[in-house]
Amino acid sequence: GFHVQREHVFDAINSATSGDVEEGNVGGGTGMVTHKFKGGIGTSSRICGDYTVGVLVQSNYGLRHQLTIAGIPIGEEMLDELLPVQAQTLEQLDETGSIIVVVATDAPLLPHQLKRLARRVPIGMGLVGARGGNNSGDIFIAFSTANHQAMGRQTGVVQLEMLPNEQMTPLFESVAHATEEAILNAMISAKTMEGVHGNKVYAIPHERIREILKKIQ
Repeated sequence: GFHVQREHVFDAINSATSGDVEEGNVGGGTGMVTHKFKGGIGTSSRICGDYTVGVLVQSNYGLRHQLTIAGIPIGEEMLDELLPVQAQTLEQLDETGSIIVVVATDAPLLPHQLKRLARRVPIGMGLVGARGGNNSGDIFIAFSTANHQAMGRQTGVVQLEMLPNEQMTPLFESVAHATEEAILNAMISAKTMEGVHGNKVYAIPHERIREILKKIQ
């Protein structure tokens, strides 16, 4: 099958580089659909004082009418436009996709603080119109690259650094905004794709989005 094998994991680690990240129809994002447009992989980041917060999404969720960009209900203006082939109906009342979101930071956070960071992801999703439907099995994880010494094989006590909870609010805001932008980047970068049995999902039309934003703003 197409299960991830041990060699795939090490290939991914060994081929990791800095710089721009591929977005749209790549990797696990190939078959993703977001608000009935083509979804995929999207990334974004925010500099937060001395630290950076990065977000990667595999965007696969949402109904058309929910889509919101810059606070404007874009989806309501495009209810019957470019619907996926074999899904030309407005009668689907619940969503079936699931989004995966990874939050990375170099801020020194402990596990319970990273959990708090991950819990801010839905705020960013909500800015794009996510409602967390009954069939949406979303997954959020967060990790920190700080406290390298915790991974060693030392014996005895290891000292860890921890950012005070009182200083975490800017990180929460960064997660929300980066999540919103990463989802939009996934949609903007994705291309129209046709798969098996004639299934076809259209990319979000950039010019149409500009037209709606200009009209409503």
